[in-house]
Amino acid sequence: MRLLETTAVAALLLAPIGAGGQSLLDRPPNISGDWVGAPGTIYFNFVHRFTTSDAPERKVSNVPTFLIAAGLPGRLLAGFNYSTNSTLAPNFPNEWEMFARWAPISEDYGAPLDLGAEVSYNNAAEGIAGEVSLAKMFGPIRILLAGRALTDPVKSGMQFGYAGGTTIRLGQYVALAGDIGSLTKRDTSDRVAWSAGLHFAIPLTPHTLSVQVTNIATATLQGQSRGSSVRRYGFEFTIPLTLSRYFGSHAQPSPDTVPQPVAVAPPVTPSDTVRPQAVVTVPAQPSADTAQRVAANAPTTAPPAPASNAAPARTVATKPVARTVRTGMKNIHYLQPTMEIDVGTTVEWKNNDPLLHSVTAVNKSFDSGLIQPGKTYRHTFTKAGTFNFYCVPHPFMKGTIVVKEP
Repeated sequence: MRLLETTAVAALLLAPIGAGGQSLLDRPPNISGDWVGAPGTIYFNFVHRFTTSDAPERKVSNVPTFLIAAGLPGRLLAGFNYSTNSTLAPNFPNEWEMFARWAPISEDYGAPLDLGAEVSYNNAAEGIAGEVSLAKMFGPIRILLAGRALTDPVKSGMQFGYAGGTTIRLGQYVALAGDIGSLTKRDTSDRVAWSAGLHFAIPLTPHTLSVQVTNIATATLQGQSRGSSVRRYGFEFTIPLTLSRYFGSHAQPSPDTVPQPVAVAPPVTPSDTVRPQAVVTVPAQPSADTAQRVAANAPTTAPPAPASNAAPARTVATKPVARTVRTGMKNIHYLQPTMEIDVGTTVEWKNNDPLLHSVTAVNKSFDSGLIQPGKTYRHTFTKAGTFNFYCVPHPFMKGTIVVKEP
């Protein structure tokens, strides 16, 4: 067992950097909320919690929970949690929980809040569980609320629970976090669940680390809803692996910037030239004497009539209204890899990862350089065309912007 644990820790520390996983700076220890990761990414989260017996033994016992999941298109995440030492049901040492999670609404895409939903099956409880969560950023503070429905692992029927938590950013790489939760009707052995943690993003890597204290043993949805009288200390470490980094083509997209045709008015030929006409200003309601003088001085021949084939009046194009589209990078992934905008639109990319990124046009028409974590880059598109771009440090990150005349 000790050799197995040593091997697991070594694998954690030496695993290759792949892609940004869910940042632990965005959630407390016992609420996963709306985390769904990025499509084409495999996630491995390792949660380890310890207890110590009383003197004189002072034996250390551990309860690890392993999460393995895959990010899918449509803001979905599917996978399982496995705990080797479950306390959920009597005489049930190993706990498996298969789950699927969906985040239909996200602040990352301009929504006013985050909405997440999860459904799971737990073999120790021999039933399903579900959660609906809401989250909102208020400056450096993120607040999460969750409602849960759970199969009772001891009695037949369902139980209901709730949880709330917050994270407070202390900087680009550090956050304080905590949560509290409970079942609406607790058994005598159940306690209010709670946790507190100090969370870190490891600079210039996609990994995050949490050092925490809690009264919860396992990190499954069933386990997160039930506190105990035992205080546990532990940590969580996240390891994401982007499959496109190891498979598929890493070549830069082709520089196929194709300007779109712009309508131009036909040239004016000499036969279309219109002679300038004299303009006579006549005062409103002239007097009789004035009218007679004007008539006496009028020319005996009429002025030439305007040419019938005069060129039509041209329509002057108005300048397009300035518009800004905000997007970004997260989980080593462009949040909107494909966009269609009008000429004159400014696109603003924010780096929401703890890594360096860039927004670099294949045809070199724009280049952000390296964007530091938390910083933004803006570019205004003044010409129509199709612009491919990529990230210099991570060339598997690619995107396309189609710019059209309004």
